[in-house]
Amino acid sequence: MISAHSIIVPFLVAFVATLWVHPKVLKIAIMKNLVDNPDARKLQRNPTPVMGGIAVFFGIVLGLASSQTISTSDIFIYLATMMIMLYVGTIDDILNLSPKLRFIIEIAVIALLIIVTGGSINNFFGLWGLSSLHMWIAIPLTIVASVGIINAINLIDGVNGLSTGFCIMASSLFAIYFYNSNNLPMCVIAVSAAGAIIPFFLHNVFGKATRMFIGDGGALVMGLIMSIFVMNILRTDSIGLIFEKQNLGIIPFCLAVLSVPVFDTLRVMTSRIIKGTSPFNADKTHLHHLFIDLGFSHIGTTFSILTLNTIIVFSWWVTYHLGASIDVQLYVVLVMSILSTIVFYAFARQQMKNDTKVYRLLAKIGSLTHFEKNKVWKSVENIIDKI
Repeated sequence: MISAHSIIVPFLVAFVATLWVHPKVLKIAIMKNLVDNPDARKLQRNPTPVMGGIAVFFGIVLGLASSQTISTSDIFIYLATMMIMLYVGTIDDILNLSPKLRFIIEIAVIALLIIVTGGSINNFFGLWGLSSLHMWIAIPLTIVASVGIINAINLIDGVNGLSTGFCIMASSLFAIYFYNSNNLPMCVIAVSAAGAIIPFFLHNVFGKATRMFIGDGGALVMGLIMSIFVMNILRTDSIGLIFEKQNLGIIPFCLAVLSVPVFDTLRVMTSRIIKGTSPFNADKTHLHHLFIDLGFSHIGTTFSILTLNTIIVFSWWVTYHLGASIDVQLYVVLVMSILSTIVFYAFARQQMKNDTKVYRLLAKIGSLTHFEKNKVWKSVENIIDKI
């Protein structure tokens, strides 16, 4: 059984490390004018430093380094691939790489992980009666799923706190899974990731003078970490065989945790293709754009979307505890995910177009989420800016 000490220490070290390095990275970004400038598509009004991924990665590395109980060669390749993604994303933040080049690099990084670790999504653990998958199916599936997750995490980085808030939630849920499955290396990575993101999240949401974006560098790193978690959970030699006997749907669990980013990205990409445009063309059709158009604040948008994702995870958990089969658990997650993203988006846009009572109700709720105007928010903002 994993001891509490072995996960608390990496979490705290990662937290303190990011908290310490954040103002230093912020200062460098401002000095060198490494900022994200507002335009017609972006939602911020002022140029904002965009090197937050470096601070988060620093925290993760120190969190892992503080753990004296993990010694696996896979940790090295995980850190190496994280660093590749950090470099690529940071270069993209500064020089704007083409989406196709980033896509190729992402595929190469996942292929490298598969080759070095020997791991892939090669087991369905009883879903549809399937267990081990042939490598010729597992490898393409792993690449497609992992690259999809990386881009899904990157594409939700549109409002303050959304991508980082989601990654805190997802890392925490995966940490619980790894803790219960006695997978110490993965549990340490998960708690280190959560610990490193929390200080950044606080500055990103509540800070004013200290606000910084995580950027593509940080989003790509976090997307890769989520992919690593899924690859480790859905590999044949994982502890998942134990959970299969308990009728716990491992694939439904993973999909539930990542549901909103994945399904929102699928909706947006499909819509672009149907319209005859490139799926890589940026637009304002993501779920967070909808909430902003409804009048929600950034924090209101973040809270609402995280709530939707939490409801999906809770729906899976209830279905599992009611004794439903693994297949039924998956179908519940699929239905809830489609309702929360695709159906809700189309419904809300239609209500806006027709200026209905439902739209006015949603707009009224959105107006209540502008907490940044009250004194309590200003007090928290002052405290965060001084840290």
